[in-house]
Amino acid sequence: MRATTEARVGEPRPSPQAEHPKERGPFRNRRVALFWLLIIVLGAVFAKPLRQLLHLALTTELHSHILLVPIASLYLVYLSRDRLPRESRPWRSGLVILIMAGACILGVAWFLPQTGAGDAQLSLIMLAFVCLVAATGCGALGREWMRPLGFPFAFLVFLVPLPNAVANWLEGISQVASAEVADLFFGFSNVPVLRTGLFFQLPGITIRVAQECSGIRSSLVLFMTSLLASYLFLRGGWRRAILVGFVIPLGILRNGLRIAVIGWLCAAYGPEMIDSPIHRQGGPFFFVASLIPLLGLVWILRRGEDKSSPRGSQTR
Repeated sequence: MRATTEARVGEPRPSPQAEHPKERGPFRNRRVALFWLLIIVLGAVFAKPLRQLLHLALTTELHSHILLVPIASLYLVYLSRDRLPRESRPWRSGLVILIMAGACILGVAWFLPQTGAGDAQLSLIMLAFVCLVAATGCGALGREWMRPLGFPFAFLVFLVPLPNAVANWLEGISQVASAEVADLFFGFSNVPVLRTGLFFQLPGITIRVAQECSGIRSSLVLFMTSLLASYLFLRGGWRRAILVGFVIPLGILRNGLRIAVIGWLCAAYGPEMIDSPIHRQGGPFFFVASLIPLLGLVWILRRGEDKSSPRGSQTR
């Protein structure tokens, strides 16, 4: 009995890895391989509009943010990897609804040039593409995976370029609102200003708030940033709504301040300041400046969540 015991003691014990083989991560399985295979096929089908979208993003300032959208979505998926269960069933209802939605949108895009609104065709095609990408996720990844990955997939909607009519409408609203805020800032200074609509007459120069000064691109990027921040740092729905809603007045205030600063510089140093870098290339500086109050509000809302839920930091 002792010899048997010694023999058993002397035998090499199986390693813990041999007793419990290391499970493969959720991204290393057939489900994900099937998803990417279908995405490649879908990309091949939509190759022409995707090339048009790439050209639009590279050549127009308004749509330059499109290049960052898939990168941001993939990063959000990466952050959610630990919340994905091993088992997930195909989401048939979501698959059918999204395929039908994509097909209907493609049908509208097919007949759109006949109505004289052909510039919106690419927007509708890309919206259909996003629907079909989400449908691929429902079919290949399944319901249990699409629930935690819902926001990364929904964020792909920013791949859809704004139609000219929508962009012009938004720029017009922002143009008027920015002029109102600039007038308010001018009222706080000692610089004499005479306003007539979108024109501001200052000493030595008259400036006009042009459509290009609406700041719609910066406001759109700021809106996307607020959505990402609300998803990453906040849990409560009403707090997320406050953060996203805060972007609208923040963008208008930022643009109005930029117009006022340019006007003050022209009045103080001469009309040549209208061609200064702060006017031509000052957009990124004012955008970064607008991130300060946005991040400050994120900190306040996050702190409020931590106070109302002491265990919140452990569950995130």
